Amino acid sequence: MNDKEGVRLQKVLAEAGIGSRRHCEELIGEGRVTVNGNTIFRFGERVDPQTAVIHVDGQRVETRSEMRYYAINKPLGVVSTMSDERGRKSLADFVDVPERLFHVGRLDTDTEGLILLTNDGELAHRLTHPSYGVFKTYLAEVHGPIPRDLSRRLRMGVELEDGPAKADDFKIFDQVGRRVLVEITLHEGRKHIVRRLLKEVGFPVQQLARIQFGPIKLASLKPGGMRALNVKEIGALYKAVGL
Repeated sequence: MNDKEGVRLQKVLAEAGIGSRRHCEELIGEGRVTVNGNTIFRFGERVDPQTAVIHVDGQRVETRSEMRYYAINKPLGVVSTMSDERGRKSLADFVDVPERLFHVGRLDTDTEGLILLTNDGELAHRLTHPSYGVFKTYLAEVHGPIPRDLSRRLRMGVELEDGPAKADDFKIFDQVGRRVLVEITLHEGRKHIVRRLLKEVGFPVQQLARIQFGPIKLASLKPGGMRALNVKEIGALYKAVGL
């Protein structure tokens, strides 16, 4: 590509949501921007936003205009697919965008919470592939009291019928009488893994919600609600899977 082709780098960064063109020029001048692995210092650099791999401060910036990234709070009773042959409510009932999206992973019908939606097939694949070890955090309601050694037991791992499983983190989130909300984090995605893991140690789950997927948090998103991820969140997802 010669100098007359492509789009000026500062314009590409600004349109991707990094900041004003002046701010993007400052980032370039400070050597904080790389294109295809090379640090760029000149403001006149032109790039193809459809093919260039651009990082700012080591975090990738998505510059392909057709790419879409969303978080949705799947309600109870909804299947984690974009359509359902049996006529049950699916994610598509809550999605109002023209693009065809992939759901990143699944949640059981009786589990609510965070699901990511995107048309970025490579990112979706990496986020769900076990080798990348992307963690997920859940809030589970169980009946207490919770013994002091439960966190240690879950971190060490327990044997399930399809092999050992363990939590990366476990703590009590809230407690009212015997009703206890626990927060559990793990990086694997076997079917019903949270429910099976807690049941095995004597605490069957009464209610379950996923509140975080990698660096993306559910926060205040209401059941059935959907929002677009911002540029920092998209970059954090890329970083989590080495892109």
